[in-house]
Amino acid sequence: MPKTVFLCLNKQTLKRGILVSVPAYKRILLKLSGEALMGDDAYGINRATITRIVNEIKEVVDLGVQVAVVIGGGNIFRGVAPAAEGMDRATADYMGMLATVMNAMALQDAMKNVGLNARVQSALNIEQVAEPYIRGKAIRYLEEGRVVIFGAGTGNPFFTTDTAAALRGMEINAEIVIKATKVDGVYTDDPKTNPEAMRYKTISFDEAIIKNLKVMDATALTLCRDQKLPIAVFSIFKQGALKKVVMGGDEGTMVTP
Repeated sequence: MPKTVFLCLNKQTLKRGILVSVPAYKRILLKLSGEALMGDDAYGINRATITRIVNEIKEVVDLGVQVAVVIGGGNIFRGVAPAAEGMDRATADYMGMLATVMNAMALQDAMKNVGLNARVQSALNIEQVAEPYIRGKAIRYLEEGRVVIFGAGTGNPFFTTDTAAALRGMEINAEIVIKATKVDGVYTDDPKTNPEAMRYKTISFDEAIIKNLKVMDATALTLCRDQKLPIAVFSIFKQGALKKVVMGGDEGTMVTP
């Protein structure tokens, strides 16, 4: 009997005779700010918000996408920021790194509650609560379908978690860095203060750097540009937006080489 060959176009394939869409990316690095976990609270972790974010991540994992997460610590460090004024910069940065580990642990616990298997890896040596960052282990976990949460930034002061996201994305061979923000993309100006601001659908790294659009810090942008690692910027507060980005839909802003 002759074999039937199907031609699959536009990231689509046949499953049990039904044409279904295929994710545009197999492995992603999701950058979450600590502020995203606050919800409407002044600081800390809002349980309903973290549960909703985790459900958005689960939707993507259920598609077969390998997900790694870099988490910030602004929601916790904000509460002690006044006391940190005048503090040595390196000391303050290490405090911020510890805040990201706390967020990573909270994220892992929330993922466990929805049936996701997650591992926390820390750039600082805190073996009682998180295993140390080991690139080979992280990649193996991803291949096994686990979510890997990277805490403690790069492990070095003077570097942001944006830079940590760029570095980890390159180290694990992610196909894209996806940055979750409070707005649905990159705009020509601050949309909160300028109603005339326009959202970019796509923009080049060079243009983003020259125009100082604050997609990420300059170090992270330059790293991604040099390694040709695209960045997608979207709103974490828009339901289904993460899945739409992963599926290659028109959502947020794509920053490309």
